Amino acid sequence: MHKLALGEKLGYAVGDAAANLVWRGALAYLAVFYTDTFGISAAAAAMLFLVVRLSDGVTDIIMGMIADRTNTPWGKFRPWILWSAPFLGLFMVLCFTTPNFSDNGKLIYAYLTYIGLTLAYTVNNVPYSALMGVITPCDAERTSLSSFRLAGAFAGGLLVMGFLPELVAYFGGGNDAQGYQYTMYLFAVLLIALMIITFSTTKERVSLPSDKQISLTQELLDLTKNLPFIILPLLAATLFFYFRDWYSGLFFFAVVIAMWLVVKKLLAIPVEKLTGTQRDMVDLLTNKPWLIVLGIGFITMMYNGIKYGVIAYYFKYYMGDELLTGKYFIALLVVSILGALATSPLARLLGKQRLFIIALIISGCFTVALYWVPQGEVAGVFVLGGLSEFFAAMLPTLFFTMLGDSADYSEWKNHRRATGLIYSAGTFVQKTGGGFAGALVLVILANYGYNGLDPTTVSDALPGMQILMSWVPAAFAFAGAALMLFYPLNTQLVKTVTADLSTRRATAL
Repeated sequence: MHKLALGEKLGYAVGDAAANLVWRGALAYLAVFYTDTFGISAAAAAMLFLVVRLSDGVTDIIMGMIADRTNTPWGKFRPWILWSAPFLGLFMVLCFTTPNFSDNGKLIYAYLTYIGLTLAYTVNNVPYSALMGVITPCDAERTSLSSFRLAGAFAGGLLVMGFLPELVAYFGGGNDAQGYQYTMYLFAVLLIALMIITFSTTKERVSLPSDKQISLTQELLDLTKNLPFIILPLLAATLFFYFRDWYSGLFFFAVVIAMWLVVKKLLAIPVEKLTGTQRDMVDLLTNKPWLIVLGIGFITMMYNGIKYGVIAYYFKYYMGDELLTGKYFIALLVVSILGALATSPLARLLGKQRLFIIALIISGCFTVALYWVPQGEVAGVFVLGGLSEFFAAMLPTLFFTMLGDSADYSEWKNHRRATGLIYSAGTFVQKTGGGFAGALVLVILANYGYNGLDPTTVSDALPGMQILMSWVPAAFAFAGAALMLFYPLNTQLVKTVTADLSTRRATAL
């Protein structure tokens, strides 16, 4: 067994600290920056969030294909961490820069820089995540490495989410535009330095076989055949979500009918006449656990995303103290670590399905209770928000575990392993859910007349911030709990699937 040195584990961990300067940190403040500092309307920013996140999941899959085919003296994945770091730092700064453009010019600039940031993050983070699988072949060491990575992610998110408001105030001296830009200079330099450390202190030891028979072009062609099953319904839902008129509603209805007819026709084709890609789709579309987990992934991202997306507005206006935002983020991150650590033992005691339902209901109830917290009652928000977050932190861990269970179920049922589409679709709906969540926050604020550059609109928007902090996200929590009741993989069935697959694989050797 190859035992990893402490220095290499720490070196890998700081890479996720760097990534979370962007993912869990800067992006948590991007919406309020767009509306209150850059001067983009809430409605326009909502569409921006939707469009960019819809494209983000596709680039994840493509980057995975490219990284798999990379061969350099430094390995497959480490070079991408080094090459992408300057671009990630650059676009983080550009996203929080405020050029003096017209309204349309600002919107174009926001699209270009936000898309650039998400692309740079994808090019950096997909290889970084894959690197863990080739640093060591030992499962125990990978588990230990994953724990170090979690600590690194926590540290990076804590730094930005906890201290960004203070740094903006310090560097800006009352000028938020300058404060944001100078703060991002600091974070960009730190990000690049940490990525260099990760590249320098890690090593790829596991050689991955390359499939010379399948070219990147062929895989991309196969991808175009699979993605419409996910993208078209989400695109139709996006248009209906944003415009909420009968034209977009008709388009959504037409897409649903068309997809149903295509799926019905596909399921009627004899198995022996299906292509490999078609067989993969049939396996997935008849995999009830996977379909439910996919829905749960979207709903839970809506739940958590709405809660996090409104925090900066809530403390700035409803509580009247913008600097409390960072302190609240710190509290939530600390509590989320405790919740994540409690997930495994509770799942063994209660079962994953039952724990998922309990966590959603209890977290949703504490979230609803925030509606009755009076303005200025900070302690009540921290207590209720912390209790809600303890249970909400269990959801991502359970989601990815159950996604793996659904992949095992597919192999057990169909005698063939479903493709990486199982996992990439899970990541895709999570990112899309996060985009919808951020957009919904902005859409609701816009419906209440909120304009970040016009202080007179704030008082009318306060009820919107209040429900976004409570009833709106809680509705998704309760909907998720209801959907999870139909999840068919109970603890006993999972044990049966695992045992049968182990026997089947041993026999095949």
